[in-house]
Amino acid sequence: MSVDAAPAVRTRPRYAAALAATAALLGLLVLLSIGVGAKFYPPAQVWDVLWHHDGSYAADVIRELRLPRTLLGLMVGVALGLAGSLMQALTGNPLADPGILGVSAGASAAVVLAVGVLGVASYTGYIWFALLGAFAAATLVYLIGQTGAGRASPVRLVLAGAAIGACLTGFIAGVSGLDAATFDHLRFWTVGSLAGHAPQVLTGMLPFAAVGTAIALALGRALNAVALGDDTARSLGVRLIRTRALGILAVTLLCGSATAAAGPIGFVGLVVPLAVRSFTGPDQRWIMPFAMLVSPCLLLSADILGRVVLPDGELEVGAVTALLGAPVFIAMVRRGKLSAR
Repeated sequence: MSVDAAPAVRTRPRYAAALAATAALLGLLVLLSIGVGAKFYPPAQVWDVLWHHDGSYAADVIRELRLPRTLLGLMVGVALGLAGSLMQALTGNPLADPGILGVSAGASAAVVLAVGVLGVASYTGYIWFALLGAFAAATLVYLIGQTGAGRASPVRLVLAGAAIGACLTGFIAGVSGLDAATFDHLRFWTVGSLAGHAPQVLTGMLPFAAVGTAIALALGRALNAVALGDDTARSLGVRLIRTRALGILAVTLLCGSATAAAGPIGFVGLVVPLAVRSFTGPDQRWIMPFAMLVSPCLLLSADILGRVVLPDGELEVGAVTALLGAPVFIAMVRRGKLSAR
């Protein structure tokens, strides 16, 4: 065993224990997410109802309303966490996430176009538009960032993403404002919400998110090599074009399906990979599994908080993640934890 490999082997039990603890926390948050709402159901009752439907009103609320909402939060959280991790690894940019680089805006603009102009009103109909919009935005930002001499720099990518995101946001606002029915259909979706979605949204998102997740996890070793530089990666047998193409495909599937299901939810894909990297170091084989667990923990926590923070009504999860994520991100910047490698 090499000298460099020894510390990595010694840290595996610590990482495995941390993963198990995070998974346990996620399980607790799932029970809380199902139990918390206009009426609180204790975890023991939630657990019992999930396994034994007794025909009561509580069982209907838990199984028909809160369980799909919670499962959607799980899937969207996993997708956003992995997409953010992938984007930061592919670009070498600690500021990369689906929101800042315009990928979420691309998916959102395509959905608004489908709903407002083409009259598409179902998730199974406009998910394809979301995927196409996410892919187009990711590709355009990367190509703009690569123009000029040298590799795409973090600053150049952020500027390109901000410019494209601003244009697409203006397009979204313009189309939504032209038609009252379109605005009414999109007003909760554009904020980012897990509430009120039919079970078909879950089944529609699952295959895209599953394929994107599988591709992302399979790229862990190659992304570690890419972080060492293109020449070193080639000498280690990594096919750079294939790796980057698969990475963009995975980001498209993850971000597009999540945005189509719940709307644009910011900061999850940015803050979680940064926080995870401060614990695991730069190894993507650990960053991505941790991001898969921490991101839904954050999203479900924000959704639970949004249900109880107001005396009447709810605060949508996209607004809560923005309120929580911005100060956390600023604190991480001040502490100098922005490192993509």
